[in-house]
Amino acid sequence: MFGYRVPAPDEAMLISGGRRGLGGAPFRVVTGHGKFVLPIFRKTRFLTLSMCESEVTETCVTRQGISLHVRAVIAFKVGNDHESIINAGQRFLSDQDQMSVLTGRIFAGHLRAIIGSMTVEEIVTERQKLAAEVLDTSKTEMAKIGLIVDSLQIQSIDDGDTGYIDAMSAPHKAAIQRQAQIAQAQATQASVEAEQVAARNQAEYARQTAVVRAEYSAEVDRAQARAAQAGPLAQAHAQQEVLDAQTELALRQAKLRQQQLVAEIVKPAEAEAERIRVLAAAEAQRMKIQAEAAASYDRVALDRMLIDQLPQIVKEAAGGLAGANVNVLNGADGLGEIAAGLVSQGLTILDSVRQNLGGPDSSDDRRQPESSNNGLLQLHSRKDDKADDGPVNVD
Repeated sequence: MFGYRVPAPDEAMLISGGRRGLGGAPFRVVTGHGKFVLPIFRKTRFLTLSMCESEVTETCVTRQGISLHVRAVIAFKVGNDHESIINAGQRFLSDQDQMSVLTGRIFAGHLRAIIGSMTVEEIVTERQKLAAEVLDTSKTEMAKIGLIVDSLQIQSIDDGDTGYIDAMSAPHKAAIQRQAQIAQAQATQASVEAEQVAARNQAEYARQTAVVRAEYSAEVDRAQARAAQAGPLAQAHAQQEVLDAQTELALRQAKLRQQQLVAEIVKPAEAEAERIRVLAAAEAQRMKIQAEAAASYDRVALDRMLIDQLPQIVKEAAGGLAGANVNVLNGADGLGEIAAGLVSQGLTILDSVRQNLGGPDSSDDRRQPESSNNGLLQLHSRKDDKADDGPVNVD
């Protein structure tokens, strides 16, 4: 609309002409809204409320007399209240760039004054303290011209060619270098230890691998050896079984041979011994009879005694056949013939005894035992001949 003016959000509209502003100011201040301004009768100007920047580079002398080149940056703006706007408008409205120049000069003066009361060590180590003191001392002057400072930053401090700051930092640099060297040495040592541990682990792994390989190789060798020995062992077992069978066969043959020897030697020897025993028994019996006959001179008693002893004589003769090797081929007839032969021999022995006992002279009595003995010997020699010739075959 014609004559209606609206300031920007970061501007203050100053309307001059007409009635005065607040506090007797020669203009009225409008911010944040529009205003109808009569043309020709009113004049409108705009003052920036945005942030401004001023850079200060100043050579300052410390309390120790050391010159320092200080570079600082100030961030400032016109205050938002009407009083600050009025103060800034009256001073900078026609040339608003002068705000930066004037602000830099103001801060340069305060910076020199504050640095002059401090040592280099304080300035270097307490920059924030320096900035705070400069802000505090310049706040009143900046408020008079309608400006407020938002920030003051000390960008750099340089002592030129004097080398004071470098000398002051030398112990710290040395300490830092020493710490860096220590840290480097520790890192190197840790690296070497790590390498050694890795080498030991690798060596241990290699040793374990070699052990495992050796065990596997030994196991393979044992398996191959067992496989190589399997054939000879099987052959040896087979030969051992053959030897065992041969040994068993030899034992059986020896046992059979022993039985043959018993049949061929022991049995005939036992039959011979039995024959001798029978002869001895018969001789003893004959002697006993003669003794009894000589004592009694009783012929009848002697015959009776011989008859009574005949079964015993036959029994003794038959007992000799018990150990003999006799084969009966014709069954019961053969056995009957053997029994008849035994009885006949017994009767022959009886007749021989009678004849030997019948002579009157003592010389005949001496010869009777011999004839009786001959009869008995003839009987047993016939039996022995049969035993020596082998089995008796009775047809």
